[in-house]
Amino acid sequence: MNQVLIDSCGVSTSLRFTDVSFFIEPNNPDDHKSSCCAGIYRTVECTEVPLRNVISAKVASGAIEVQYLVRKGKESRLNLVMTSGTVQNEDSARAKKWCEALLLVAYQGANPFKNLKVLVNPHGGKGKGRALYVSKVEPIFLAAGCTLDVTYTTHSGHAIEIAREMKLGYDALVTVSGDGLIHEVLNGINQHEHRDQAFCIPIAPIPTGSGNGMSLNLLGLKDGLDVCAAALNVLKGQPLKTDLFAFTQGDRCRVSFMSQTIGITADLDIETEHLRWMGDIRFIVGYIRAIIARKSCPIELSMKVVDQDKSRMMDALHARRVGESPIPSSLPSSLLSDDKKPDSASSSHEEEWTQFKRPILWMYAGQGPFVSRALMQFPVSLADDGLIDISIQEITSRRALLWAMDGAEEGRTYWINTNRYFKASAYRAKPLASKGTLVVDGEQVPFEAFQVDVLSRLGTFLAPYPYYAPEFLVRDIQGKT
Repeated sequence: MNQVLIDSCGVSTSLRFTDVSFFIEPNNPDDHKSSCCAGIYRTVECTEVPLRNVISAKVASGAIEVQYLVRKGKESRLNLVMTSGTVQNEDSARAKKWCEALLLVAYQGANPFKNLKVLVNPHGGKGKGRALYVSKVEPIFLAAGCTLDVTYTTHSGHAIEIAREMKLGYDALVTVSGDGLIHEVLNGINQHEHRDQAFCIPIAPIPTGSGNGMSLNLLGLKDGLDVCAAALNVLKGQPLKTDLFAFTQGDRCRVSFMSQTIGITADLDIETEHLRWMGDIRFIVGYIRAIIARKSCPIELSMKVVDQDKSRMMDALHARRVGESPIPSSLPSSLLSDDKKPDSASSSHEEEWTQFKRPILWMYAGQGPFVSRALMQFPVSLADDGLIDISIQEITSRRALLWAMDGAEEGRTYWINTNRYFKASAYRAKPLASKGTLVVDGEQVPFEAFQVDVLSRLGTFLAPYPYYAPEFLVRDIQGKT
């Protein structure tokens, strides 16, 4: 039973579904049109919808209502649409069973009626978080029959307080903001009375910030900045375990989930705070300013290196995406100081500290391919390999730095020779300048010595795939694959 007939404004329409798609088909080929009755939009044109995009299906007062997400153009974002129509009295029982069958396959047996804790930052990014949540996101959750516990954050650190005290019965914790709110939530969870259980509650970002790196990593470029696609991920996504990081300064430890950076890349992040209204374009503006200054970053930097072979790391990424085990990592090469190399008997889990001694402009460490739409900083990152990716930019010319902007959104800078790229199990750094900027997950922290260790598979996010979504296909700096 995969078909039911409805009457919508005098048009007889067939609703049916397969294992992959939901179809709305007018029985009269001449009736390819749309109509509006009683203020409710109904589509009666021939339409095919991916089954994943079906949100709800129900029978009420002799009518069927099916709500789903569609794009009005190939490049446009998703919108919530409803098809509805009456059924004959004798068909009501059959129609109800049809709706139940449609939801069963649309949700792949999972419960659509989720219990969600929602945190909305009204001031993040361009300041449209509240409006986007109310107009776009909440209607999708309500259509699916979700139970919503919504809090609008009012001050810095508010999400830490909420996450620290939250109950454990939620199916997901939804953050309507940018990456900064995720950082607060994770640090609040880290202080929770039942820390391990709290970390198992999946986090699902709705991208209304300026960077939105985590949403891009989970959903990819097409959907990573689409709030409706992110809401769909809340309903249909599966838990993805990710590594987190312990960022330690003195006796204080905070949780980092995305990145730590020092040097030019940290300066431009903080120095463009007043340009948040520009969205992620602010980072491009900041980068050009920083190139003009081209300030060096004096630092003592040591790492427990596992691999630095760029081709092998890329092969490991592709192996993971097709379901194969990552290729074993190698020991560090001659780039590292000779007196710090591990001996040949060392295993990948027994690395010794190795020191990087060359002058640099910045150091960027973390995971997840994108840190913003304009920058694929860690293109070979794996969500749960137990390692942190470290990108170190050696001092080079302004011309080379400007040229590096071309293809940065595709990860092309990965192949530049002056960009030294490592996978490590830990690293530590000590700034040698009297003042400067140090940024963790987009948030400024004290400019002093620190150490970062991997917290293997501690994080949980909702994702449509068992890996980060963005593909990395660039094989050389000219963009040839």
